[in-house]
Amino acid sequence: MKHITIKDLAKTLNVSISTVSRAFNNKYDIKPETRDLILQKAEELGYRPNPIARKLIQQRSFNIGVVVPEFENSFFPKVLMGAQEILHDKGYQVLMMQSNYSWEIEKKNVETLVDNKVDGLIISLTSENKNNSYYKSLIDQNIPIVFFNRTVDDIPASQVLFDDFKWALFATEHLIMQGYQNIVHLKGSENLNLTQNRVSGFQQAHRKHRVKPGKIIPCGFRTKDGERVAQQLIDNNEVPRAIFAANDSCAIGAMNIFKQSGYHIPNDIAMVGFTESNLAKHIHPSLTSVEQPTKDIGQTAANLLLEQIANKGIFVPQTIFLNGRLNVRDSSINHLQKNV
Repeated sequence: MKHITIKDLAKTLNVSISTVSRAFNNKYDIKPETRDLILQKAEELGYRPNPIARKLIQQRSFNIGVVVPEFENSFFPKVLMGAQEILHDKGYQVLMMQSNYSWEIEKKNVETLVDNKVDGLIISLTSENKNNSYYKSLIDQNIPIVFFNRTVDDIPASQVLFDDFKWALFATEHLIMQGYQNIVHLKGSENLNLTQNRVSGFQQAHRKHRVKPGKIIPCGFRTKDGERVAQQLIDNNEVPRAIFAANDSCAIGAMNIFKQSGYHIPNDIAMVGFTESNLAKHIHPSLTSVEQPTKDIGQTAANLLLEQIANKGIFVPQTIFLNGRLNVRDSSINHLQKNV
């Protein structure tokens, strides 16, 4: 079967090659009826514009790079689905990579994407957070970058964030209102803004209700982190009455160890997580968790990035905060208080 070229299409319609090109690029200086005729004939003949030629002409790759810490937690795939909706609609392909919580892998991923001339980057930082100077150098080169979820203050880039302080306060307040005392917070990685904001929300809830807070224990974001800390609490005979965990993975890891050791949730220890993972509703008991607007996060990040691309990387950094909700489930309900 003969490959149809733009010259064949122009010859068939008795128009110039430039006219056909303007039709496919939806230029203003072509009559709508001429454009429709060209597009219809192209479909009949099976012609498709050469994507490589299009990229060369417009000096764009029409690829967007996305780097996240992992894909195990449903939070990141859901964010990416939101971003893809926006980007695909604008003709972009999304190249996704994971850092596996390593700052070295994160940098290599970004370097690979930059070397392959992506038009922009959407990034959620690793917990280790050692690439700040590298990102600053990319921004100095006018490479469009938007960060989401896991960010730091000293990179002059646009950010899409969740109000971690407010929802950590609400999550902790829920445990306090259930009548629990000795509430412990298993905090995330030290260097991230979201970790500090969730710690602050935890502390503020206790101040608000004039309750003495329990310990703040360094943990992390992975299931194995929650398992490790839970085992330490059991071994040290320091099991608290309730836990507000850095995220669902950490909470679920801790729940697994407590249940294996004979503790009943929530009668012996109540649990609240963060990020509303797919498992939250399906584990036993179901996990109370803060739900973040994952789709909106992805769509907002994509729109910010497209704005930067349109402005050729020249922009004023924006920080956009999004809201959420607390989904209360069995893991945190104080049945003893309800029966009083």
